[in-house]
Parts: sequence; C-alpha cells; structure tokens
Amino acid sequence: MIEALRAIAIPNLRWPGGCFTDEYHWRDGIGPREQRPTMVNTNWGDVVEDNSFGTHEFMELCELLGADAYITGNVGSGTVQEMSEWVDYLTREGDSPMARLRRAHGRARPWRVPFFGIGNEPWAAAGT
Repeated sequence: MIEALRAIAIPNLRWPGGCFTDEYHWRDGIGPREQRPTMVNTNWGDVVEDNSFGTHEFMELCELLGADAYITGNVGSGTVQEMSEWVDYLTREGDSPMARLRRAHGRARPWRVPFFGIGNEPWAAAGT
C-alpha cells in the first residue's frame, strides 16, 4: 500500500476524515495501543473502533509517503481546548504539558503540520 501511494505522489493526507472526525478524540489514539480505549463508530455502521491507528501512526504514514499532514479537528463532540491541546501536542518545540506528553509517547521533536481543518462537513453534522 505504501508503494502504491508513493507512486501517485499525494501532496497531502487528511485525517481523521469524514463524519468520523466529529466523534474522534485524539487522546484516545495515543500511547500504547493495548491501552487505548475503544469506541463505537456510529457513522460507519456501529463498527467498533480500537484506536490502533492514531496520531503517531498517521504522522509516520505522512513521513513515509512524503506527504504533508492535514489534521482535522473534532467540532461535533470535541472542544476548542481539545483541539488546542492537539495542535500543541503535534507542533510544540519547547516545553509544555502536551509537548511532554508527546515525548513520553516516544516522539522527541514536533511534527510539521502545515494544514489544520475545523470539523468535517458542517452541513452534514448539523443534519444528522
């Protein structure tokens, strides 16, 4: 899959995507995989999401592909503070609680995230 995606040279990769964005809480997708909580994804047929693919896995995928990261914030069930802390977790160079948390989970330096989105499809979230 990695080779196929490299071959089409995608410039950026968005995650999380679709209506799942508005139910995704980024802290559920960090830390040891076996300790991550599960959730029921009501947008995709009540499938159990195990959060095994989270922030670190997505950012590593972007690095493998040479693609810019596009992070989409949860405005359906998330908060401004939650998004602010995720931005800090991803991009903070110096010291902060979120930068320390990122380091504790194995990533010393911040990532480069050129794109942030606010929510998924506002027209859909309001009507569902």
